[in-house]
Amino acid sequence: MRKIIRYFVTYPKAVNILILFFIVFGTAGIISLNSSFFPLIDSKFISINANYPGASPEEIEEGVILKIEENLKGIPGVVRVTSTSRENTGSIMIETDDNYDIDAMLFEIKNAVDKVSSFPVSLEPVVVTKIEEQQPTVIFSLSGVDIDLKSLKNMAKNIEDDLRAIDGISQVSLSGYPDEEIEISINEQNLLAYNLSFQEIVNAVSSSNILISGGNIKTNEEDFLIRANNKNYYGNGLQNLVLKNDFKGKIVRLGDVAKISDQFSETPISTFVDYNSAVVITTSSTNSEDLLDSAKIINSYIDEFNEVNTRFKLTVLKDYSISLKQRTNLLLENGGIGIFLVLIFLSLFLNIRLAFWVAFSIPISFLGMLIFAGEFDITINLMSLFGMIVVIGILVDDGIVIAENIFRHYEQGKTPEDAAIDGTMEVMPAIVSAIITTIIAFSSLILLDGDVGDFFGEVALIVILTLTISLVEALIILPAHLSKSKALQKPTKKIDESKFNFFRYMKRINSRGFEIMDWLRDKIYSPTLKFALQNRFASLSGFIAALSLTVSSVIGGIIAVDFFPIVDSDILTIDLKMPMGTNEKITDSIISMVEENAIEAGKELEQKYMQNDNRSLIQYVNKNLGFSADNMSMMKGFGDVGGSATASLEVYILDSEERPSSINASMLASLIREKTGEIIGAERFTLNDAANFGGSPVSISLLSETNNLDELKKAKEELILQLKNNPLLTDISNNDPEGIKEIQVKLKENAYLSGLDFSKVMYQIRSAFFGIEAQRFQRGDDEIKVWVRYDKNTRSYVNNMEQMKILTPSGSRVPLNEIATYKVQRGDVSINHLDGKREIQINANLIDPNISAADIVFDLQSKTIPVIKQKYPSITASFEGQYREANKTIQSAYTVFPLVLFLIFATIGFTFRTYSQPFLLILLIPFSLTTVAWGHLLHGFPVNVISLLGIIALIGILVNDGLVLISKFNSNLREGMTFDDAIYKAGRERFRAIFLTSITTMAGLAPIILEKSFQAQLLKPMAISIAYGIGYATFLTLILLPILISITNTFKVKGTWLMSGKVLDKRDVESPVVELNRKKWGIYSKFYSCLFFHCFYAMRKKILV
Repeated sequence: MRKIIRYFVTYPKAVNILILFFIVFGTAGIISLNSSFFPLIDSKFISINANYPGASPEEIEEGVILKIEENLKGIPGVVRVTSTSRENTGSIMIETDDNYDIDAMLFEIKNAVDKVSSFPVSLEPVVVTKIEEQQPTVIFSLSGVDIDLKSLKNMAKNIEDDLRAIDGISQVSLSGYPDEEIEISINEQNLLAYNLSFQEIVNAVSSSNILISGGNIKTNEEDFLIRANNKNYYGNGLQNLVLKNDFKGKIVRLGDVAKISDQFSETPISTFVDYNSAVVITTSSTNSEDLLDSAKIINSYIDEFNEVNTRFKLTVLKDYSISLKQRTNLLLENGGIGIFLVLIFLSLFLNIRLAFWVAFSIPISFLGMLIFAGEFDITINLMSLFGMIVVIGILVDDGIVIAENIFRHYEQGKTPEDAAIDGTMEVMPAIVSAIITTIIAFSSLILLDGDVGDFFGEVALIVILTLTISLVEALIILPAHLSKSKALQKPTKKIDESKFNFFRYMKRINSRGFEIMDWLRDKIYSPTLKFALQNRFASLSGFIAALSLTVSSVIGGIIAVDFFPIVDSDILTIDLKMPMGTNEKITDSIISMVEENAIEAGKELEQKYMQNDNRSLIQYVNKNLGFSADNMSMMKGFGDVGGSATASLEVYILDSEERPSSINASMLASLIREKTGEIIGAERFTLNDAANFGGSPVSISLLSETNNLDELKKAKEELILQLKNNPLLTDISNNDPEGIKEIQVKLKENAYLSGLDFSKVMYQIRSAFFGIEAQRFQRGDDEIKVWVRYDKNTRSYVNNMEQMKILTPSGSRVPLNEIATYKVQRGDVSINHLDGKREIQINANLIDPNISAADIVFDLQSKTIPVIKQKYPSITASFEGQYREANKTIQSAYTVFPLVLFLIFATIGFTFRTYSQPFLLILLIPFSLTTVAWGHLLHGFPVNVISLLGIIALIGILVNDGLVLISKFNSNLREGMTFDDAIYKAGRERFRAIFLTSITTMAGLAPIILEKSFQAQLLKPMAISIAYGIGYATFLTLILLPILISITNTFKVKGTWLMSGKVLDKRDVESPVVELNRKKWGIYSKFYSCLFFHCFYAMRKKILV
């Protein structure tokens, strides 16, 4: 390595070429990087969807879900399986292991589904898909005054086609309207009059509305294709379709007996934006697309569309590129301030020329990192920018140590070149070890499980790549520059005092900085270190007492603990679920009342906090009928099944970076709850006012080990009651609402005498009141189903079912009430499974986002759940949401953390060739947690999982300072100093370097810690852990580490005396001196051996003579 350093010191142009390489390829790297809101995360979910029209949840469960779940058992890489059986549909969500290839898993799962031997006859093909990770780009609505939904949909389809045709935009989805269909509606009278059955109509449609080939005819002149084209794609084309001949010989056509109409399905799905009917268009970016570029294209399209269209209007509801730019600018601003603070401290306490070349490592290291960032799928996003902020202060640490050591060698009389080489080589082992230990610590973030590892793994990648490049810069570029710097040259010409000279001015500042540093070292640190070494056990007791006080404060609840920090959102979602079967007009009236309350609440907050602001707090309100706003819960099988009883609001409020800091979404949500009060009869009324990382704050799944549904439902009611009685919780909801009223038919004995059975009777009832799908075909982008059933009026009365004429095998017709009875009772809306067991999940939100969800969950674990388990032995509980996400990270940390500690121990052990010194450095880690915990309390944050990531990262940074001190301590021992002088002078000589490295790291993170914006809240716990931990670690390294070294030395001396009876000097038991003595003994041994053999040979020769 010395030869490499000497080469670059001797040939500075080689260094400039290396720098040019970093600049050129680093610039190319940053140009090629895509932008995204969050890091690109590989998909790990696979969904299985099955449509079984007309089937009940029980039929779906027994005929489809249970069979697939059985075949999924034993497939490697399947973490968990959740399923939901609903009316007409069933869905299974499979979570896969990150260590398995998702595409290979998809193939295995498809094979498992294909192996199911018998699905119900009417089941549509089962669809198995990988859920691709997408990030929303722009959400906008299409609306217009007095424009019908059909026109809105057609225009929205055109817009979708336009956007998809643009390069870089592939994911466009539309919502706010039901599917289109053709309904052939018929009444009972016409069926009787023409002696028709539903099946005859279905057969006629399916056999006549066709496009079919009849082969070809080949003549001598040419070929002809034989084809019949009787295919009609719209309802009016089916009017003349022939059904039969009547008894008079007259042809009966479909239009004679039925009303045929093109319409939207009766599923109540609609969307209103600011009271106008609308279609919502959502564009998303895939992992290969750039969010900022896509948003720019979309916004340009919206502007052009609005310019040329007068009837239609596109309105941007949420542009995530604006949020990304704001967050990016925020982090760049904080990063810039951090760099500025680092430069100030370097210039103040280090020679200005040295400080410049040390600071030069920041852009070079970042440029070098950007060369390789694209190869690791890193994008410009919130986490990658935060990683750059984290690494700013760390980057200059090795440069400070090397520059300060080179300058010290120069002051000893060496030439600049020799000082650069010798100074670098002296600290190189410690510097390399320090970088490696930091990389090891940060690499653990990549290995953590769950979303935390996925998100913060990118922070680790940025730090690792940047530090790797910084090592090259510190060992090669920095010494070469310093060897030619005027900082290592004596002034050769007289300075004109009358002219302003920047370096002369900075030299004055430096002198003041040096005075401060000398004062801190001589007046504060040195006496403190002497006192600590003279009173070792008393001083150690003080550190232990501080740590004990911190642990007690955490256990006692003074310092709060939680799963994840709450991050304020710019979208407030409100979900309403009335009892199944509630008329859509009633549901609409209730959600409209909530909408009015939301607007009124927004105006009240405006009057209170935005008096001189012309902007509106609430930008838009999106009302949805027929579906929930909680799409993730829907995807994972929880809660909403849609329908007339479901409605939701999406309240888009002023961006968190633009609205007053005194207003947050939680305040608006509380005010809406207060104005709305209790909604009588509502099964679910929830307001989501925060971006809850990891899911719901309180989420519990009750599972039945024996499928005892009675116990499961009783346990659910008891747990819900407990949660409702907790004043800290609100928005209690579950995925087992009371079902829709069911008319349960039972046949009389005379039905069987007529040749009927349940299958034949229920098929006719289902045909009339649900419908039979006669055909399905593609019409443009839409898949159109042709339904045959009673008209809507007939299907609106129970009495019509009673009087319905059932066709017997003999051809006669009998009223249903003569062959069957019925009763009305509620059935299941949905049946949920978790890993094959019946599941009911209960969720709750916090009444105040500052409350610790962890405390509530731990209280439920220790008090409520054991009582329920004791009362209902077949019931078990699984804690989901934030608890599960946090637990995944913590459980993986139990494996990763010891490994990291061992690798750090091994790295330091290889460097210093000793066991005790690495152990002492690792022993500092728990002591550093003291200020980590109190730092969170000072800033009003609970200690959470994100804080844990900061602690893990802190380990590598903390060890760096200890390495520098121990390296100097060992060097002093080798130079012949006594043990006490060696440890004391090591502290004094490394005080500046350790103080500067710590203060620059803290300075780099200070802006993000002091940032008041809502979106910085997710990142602040990690920054607090690192900054406060490293600040206290400076004190630990300079005071506690010498104490521990001294105490360990005493144990070594006493241990040697006990083992051998020898009383050794303090320095003689330390590893560097032991190595030195061993080398000396080896030299003496060789010398005496040579002398002995020489004398022996001379005497032998004399005797022979």
